[in-house]
Amino acid sequence: MKPTPTNALAFVWGFAEATLFFIVPDVLLSWLALRNLKHALVCCLYALTAALLGGGMMWFVGHSDADAWRALFASLPAIDDDMITSVRSQLENSGLLSIFWGPLSGTPYKIYALEAGSLNFGLAIFLLVSIPARLIRFVVIVVVVSQLGRFLDSRLNLGQRQLLLAVCWSGFYSWYFYIMPQ
Repeated sequence: MKPTPTNALAFVWGFAEATLFFIVPDVLLSWLALRNLKHALVCCLYALTAALLGGGMMWFVGHSDADAWRALFASLPAIDDDMITSVRSQLENSGLLSIFWGPLSGTPYKIYALEAGSLNFGLAIFLLVSIPARLIRFVVIVVVVSQLGRFLDSRLNLGQRQLLLAVCWSGFYSWYFYIMPQ
């Protein structure tokens, strides 16, 4: 299968969000799911691969210079020092399984990667745990949006479904940035 521009975009977005960007690749993946579930699932793998590369990079910087990156992360939207401290505490108390809880609380993966490196969790085990932690959410979002899109297919055309998805993501991020740290 030949890579497409959307594969490349999913890859770049997955890497960016695992490092400094603050909008999840789920936005793109769900958009793609409205058109073609199979292609969106392939893009999940591209986003995952890039997230692992970005997470590995954050692990390395956490292992060598976590304080500088903590300060940088705390300057990003919806992240503050308390969130970073909380992630560190979660990792100390629950280990790498806490990476699965991050998405449920709106806590970015990049913080888990940074703190896992800082706490000397092994890179290989961190990346192995990251695979299901990232991929499960990507796939669930894609499948749910695809199924909802199919349900709405007879009621709304593609443009209307895309508009509805854009409204949903805009509403989500408006709420998210409102409730998360400034």
